[in-house]
Amino acid sequence: MNQMKKTLINVTFVLTVGLMMVACQTSKSSRAVSPQTISQWNNHLGKVVFEDKAPDSKGSAIYHALIPDPEAYIRKVAREVMQTLYFSPSDSIPQCKRLHYIIRDDNGISAKGGGNGFVDIFYSTRHVERSFQNNDTSRVDFETRGVLLHELTHAFQLEPQGIGGYGDNKVVWAFIEGMADAVRVANGGFHGEQDRPKGGSYTSGYRNTGYFFDWVRRTKDKNFLRKMNRSTLEVVPWSWDGAVKYALGKKYTMDGLWREYQVAVGDIKTKK
Repeated sequence: MNQMKKTLINVTFVLTVGLMMVACQTSKSSRAVSPQTISQWNNHLGKVVFEDKAPDSKGSAIYHALIPDPEAYIRKVAREVMQTLYFSPSDSIPQCKRLHYIIRDDNGISAKGGGNGFVDIFYSTRHVERSFQNNDTSRVDFETRGVLLHELTHAFQLEPQGIGGYGDNKVVWAFIEGMADAVRVANGGFHGEQDRPKGGSYTSGYRNTGYFFDWVRRTKDKNFLRKMNRSTLEVVPWSWDGAVKYALGKKYTMDGLWREYQVAVGDIKTKK
């Protein structure tokens, strides 16, 4: 028996045991959703094309053992994203006409490309292998879902208007990447406090903004992410303070909220 076959057998055995544990955890936390509601959310995601460009890699074997039906998995995570960003399937949700999801041998982790309803997402089989160190099946499941939550947010989120675009305005960039990580945080896609970056600013994007937005969601308004997403249609030209006043009320400012957050999480120490 060659080394590759031995590796795949070992991977399959470890994943079989690990998947039983993951399935038990998932069944406990899953929420009942009616078939009609699922269909309504699914209407915003058209054709899903899954492509494996590294079928002989260890990462591919791990991915397929963990996710035997990639399209069903992608659609489920897409619904979680849309339900986090919108109040109902009848909201102004961008239509994703075709999603091309690729796993490939790559040094990176993942990225989203395309536009105008035609979205491309790649996911690295090398990252899958790295996540599987110490035969940690739950980590692979956790990381794969977390990365997908972030990338699919980019497919369905709304974008600020009247101030330029992602490539030429840091405000737009920070909001878009911050919202993607906020959706990931809100859906349990990070390891809590240990993954929260210290300091920074709400304008730093990614986890700095994401953890902050999720704190506001948990402490001020459970619909904060939905309202911030909607603010891009209602506040034009878009601004941080304009958006937060739309979402929470006129007495709030981003700077004031950020300081309150920094004190609450212990990054700023106040005198007693």
